[in-house]
Amino acid sequence: MATNRTFTMIKPDAVANGHIGNILAMITNGGFKIVSLKLTQLTVADAQAFYAVHAARPFYGELVEFMSRGPIVAAILEKENAVEDFRTLIGATNPAEAAEGTIRKAYATSIGENAVHGSDSDENAAIEGAFHFAGREQF
Repeated sequence: MATNRTFTMIKPDAVANGHIGNILAMITNGGFKIVSLKLTQLTVADAQAFYAVHAARPFYGELVEFMSRGPIVAAILEKENAVEDFRTLIGATNPAEAAEGTIRKAYATSIGENAVHGSDSDENAAIEGAFHFAGREQF
């Protein structure tokens, strides 16, 4: 059964390029309620832990380096069918393949620097949200 929450991060590239406000506007205009939000920075160890599922993949080292190089915005979002609807809103990983009107089409610069992360399942949304937010930070 689908839950009504998902997790996202605005990645260091989009933060550095000044897109926080525009991305948050796209999220809220997409019908999502922001229930947790923070500007923070992942340490290398944080990024390694968060992306541990990809540790054996060839891009893991670059991903960890990228995600720990500058601030991110972490958020838990709420909406009916949140995970699937948010994946639609962010668009394909490759911005060249992302649909018009998606976050990645508008703000990603490459497959590696693709502006936002979105949970890929209800289970991962709960795990990822708990990674970044204590229970008292989730509303």
